[in-house]
Amino acid sequence: MIVYFLFVSSSLLHSDRDPIPDVPAIYFVMPTEENIDRICQDLRNQLYESYFLNFISAISRSKLEDIASAALAANAVNLVTKVFDQYLNFITLEDDMFILCNQNKEHISYHAINKPDIMDTDMDGIMDTIVDSLFCFFVTLGAVPIIRCPRGNAAEMVAVKLDKKLRENLRDARNSLFTGDTMGTGQFSFQRPLFVLADRNLDLATPLHHTWTYQALIHDVLDFHLNRVSVEESQGSEASPAGARPKKKNKKSYDLTAADKFWQKHKGSPFPEVAEAVQEELDTYRAQEDEVKRLKSIMGLEGEDDGAISMLSDNTAKLTSAVSSLPELLEKKRLIDLHTNVATAVLDHIKSRKLDVYFEYEEKLMSKSTLDKSLLDIISDPDAGTAEDKMRLFLIYYITSQQPPSEADLEQYKRALVDAGCDLSPLNYIKQWKAFTKMAATPANYGSSGVKPMGLFSRVMNTGSQFVMEGVKNLVLKQHNLPVTRILDNLMEMKSNPVSTLAIVFVVGGGNYIEYQNLVDYTKARQGKRVLYGCSELFNAAQFMKQLSQLGQK
Repeated sequence: MIVYFLFVSSSLLHSDRDPIPDVPAIYFVMPTEENIDRICQDLRNQLYESYFLNFISAISRSKLEDIASAALAANAVNLVTKVFDQYLNFITLEDDMFILCNQNKEHISYHAINKPDIMDTDMDGIMDTIVDSLFCFFVTLGAVPIIRCPRGNAAEMVAVKLDKKLRENLRDARNSLFTGDTMGTGQFSFQRPLFVLADRNLDLATPLHHTWTYQALIHDVLDFHLNRVSVEESQGSEASPAGARPKKKNKKSYDLTAADKFWQKHKGSPFPEVAEAVQEELDTYRAQEDEVKRLKSIMGLEGEDDGAISMLSDNTAKLTSAVSSLPELLEKKRLIDLHTNVATAVLDHIKSRKLDVYFEYEEKLMSKSTLDKSLLDIISDPDAGTAEDKMRLFLIYYITSQQPPSEADLEQYKRALVDAGCDLSPLNYIKQWKAFTKMAATPANYGSSGVKPMGLFSRVMNTGSQFVMEGVKNLVLKQHNLPVTRILDNLMEMKSNPVSTLAIVFVVGGGNYIEYQNLVDYTKARQGKRVLYGCSELFNAAQFMKQLSQLGQK
């Protein structure tokens, strides 16, 4: 017997739906005022046979009473079969990375938290939203964390509220979500994880940094959202007829998932290594494909149906084996095509904007290394990147400088930036931020980072390669710890902390793939340790610049 259910998500909930009185409905929604009102309306209209209500975050008693009242008034109490609090108000992007709610993320953005005219009630609301999601995360994890945070910022406010919420839940032993059967489901329930809350204001340079690793580059230069990347398809060299409208570029989307072995292996690799790896995979695939064709040709099977091959005698085992691997070969070809298209799109940005030059220069700024070129020369170079690239570079220089430039020098830089088409609003905010952080605490130390230029590319420079890397520097990353990683390292090394194999780093005010990858690399060198990275929102440099610009206009 087959039983059909109707799944009602937030997007479907507010659409017009016809009654289906013989079908049960499963609701999976946030317990917002609008959603509760619509569920009550569905009960009054008796749309379905029965109702299974699953709330992403815990529903309050008052809202639960609203549903009960509506069910009673509609004589539908017996139709509400189950009500669940699912505690799933977060999004897992990787096995070791999560972000908070994707909808209405501007309500908990860096801009929202740092507005100069923000009211205390608004700030409380933002902190409550973040705490609610973090509470859901720890309920799902099945562990009560040891919380560590800096003082005097939004991270401390989150820490205090989260600590209170956890204690209140643990106080009621009978209904606690961290005891009994629920605790047993947690993968790390036998041990309390270290939970490090960091504030975005600790480090504003990293989110602006031009990066060099595959995943972070994709997020920086392409349309990459919830593990799906959209790439404009090349139209080839075919010219449009005179007077005709230019062809509209089609966008193709690809999902970059855990099932993609190439992605899992290379998402944290420097881009030149990725380009070489794609070329090697392509060469291997072509060799396997040629071998199948050669065997079929030897046996006179050109054009024959593949099904006939399985009927061949034992001496054709080699061919049969080759053909049986065709599905695997086709999947390999699909992934090669995917990464060829994505990597080519990234390479186009690197070459047209000289992103390798920006990355190398910024690494030197952040590590206080000797600069081989004047900052003013790069800003004034019309061929070196976009106006946004130049603004990002200058902001990193301004943030990481021990002493800000003199007024005369600053005016010269500002003139060059305006001439390059830059909006100076982000700089207005960074100047205020720098003055405040100088009073409050010492600025972030970016450590002895840096890059090592290598020789010219080998395989990817060959004739016939998919990637023409000429003119792009082969930069190899030197391992170094960013401010967030160094805070974690200091806390994990402290003797007073109980030994924990799991640590969670969460950035209030937004995070990025650069910090995530830095923590992944840090963890690789520490056997037996696991680090998860989370943030209130995930933004790239362009999105962060937009928020800085809004703050600078106030």
